[in-house]
Amino acid sequence: MRRKGTLAAIPWIGPALVLIAAIVAFPAGYMVWTSTRDLSQYGQDRGPAGLENFRELFRISELGSVLAHTVIWVVAVVLITLVLSAGLAQFLAKDFPGRTAVRMAVLVPWAASVVMTTTIFYYMLDPDVGIANRFLVDIGLLDRGFGFTKQPTPAFLVAIGVAVFVSIPFTTYTILAGLQSIPAEIGEAGRVDGASAWQRYRFLTLPQLRPAIAVATIINIINSFNSLPILQVITGSIAGFEADTTTTLMFKLIRQNQAIDTAAAMSVLNFVLIIVIIAIYVKVIRPTQEVDG
Repeated sequence: MRRKGTLAAIPWIGPALVLIAAIVAFPAGYMVWTSTRDLSQYGQDRGPAGLENFRELFRISELGSVLAHTVIWVVAVVLITLVLSAGLAQFLAKDFPGRTAVRMAVLVPWAASVVMTTTIFYYMLDPDVGIANRFLVDIGLLDRGFGFTKQPTPAFLVAIGVAVFVSIPFTTYTILAGLQSIPAEIGEAGRVDGASAWQRYRFLTLPQLRPAIAVATIINIINSFNSLPILQVITGSIAGFEADTTTTLMFKLIRQNQAIDTAAAMSVLNFVLIIVIIAIYVKVIRPTQEVDG
């Protein structure tokens, strides 16, 4: 009976399976296969390379710091985004004049092009022509323009800020949807029992938001690893590897070293990192665990 049920479902799920195979499974498999090939600087396949590309990747002395930057990047972007979005969602859930306009305004960073948004921030902080730098000089906080995007550590922090800025709309609306699905009776019962606003949020609201927060966290982790427009514009042009993550390292391997095969190995490592971080998150946090009544 189970086999018959599976066969009966194939016509319905078949198109989705084909689509998943075409846009997920095949590219991932081809990426892994490419990482085991010996490619010239022009992309010509010269035959199998085994694990040599991975060995070459781990010979890069800066790889350790790049991996550390990647962990800091992902953790910082995801945590800051979640905290700010949770507060903003709580505010947007209230009834106040102009709420619709504010909700629409929150969507602007998400609707705009990430490249365009990042480029605006980049030029705003330019030490010579940036309007933000000019403002800081005019009010006396700086004697002259500071290279926020020209030095590794400030540029890395700016990139985190931009990533948070463009991630807040989606995360806020995801958490807002979770808030609006919580029955009002739960909060009212806590109020009757004498619980404070923080206690009601901590012990009643937050557990109910676990599925929404889980979705937002996983999507933000994936987006953090795929934030090439932000990282490339803000930190990708800095000489050396002091502000690089695995994403920008891939493109430096291609552009500066013409090492396409090593970059392919880096992309596989990047993919594995995403899977490992999400697996650790799901294992430790257990976002799908049912909330005790």
